[in-house]
Amino acid sequence: MDIEMIIEGDKAIFNLDGRLNVQTAPELEAAISGAPDGVINYDIDLAKVPYVSSAGLRVFVAADKRAVSLGGIMRLLHPCDEVMDVFDMTGFADVLKIER
Repeated sequence: MDIEMIIEGDKAIFNLDGRLNVQTAPELEAAISGAPDGVINYDIDLAKVPYVSSAGLRVFVAADKRAVSLGGIMRLLHPCDEVMDVFDMTGFADVLKIER
């Protein structure tokens, strides 16, 4: 998985490219944890992510909790239909902020 992090003020934008699974989830988790001090908002762009496993879902929940604890928000942006189906089936669509 390729992860590009862009910092805009208090927001980190993560552009992902590839499958988010048990092998790649730790990379995203490390990238989020490595965001500079002062970053409280996370935008995770899923436009180029064809698949998200339960390991990826766990990273999203942790990122959301981290953002909220800092007074910010986490948004999942542009999920494809297959990834959106995972969010719907697991109930994450009702819990996380997802923008198509």
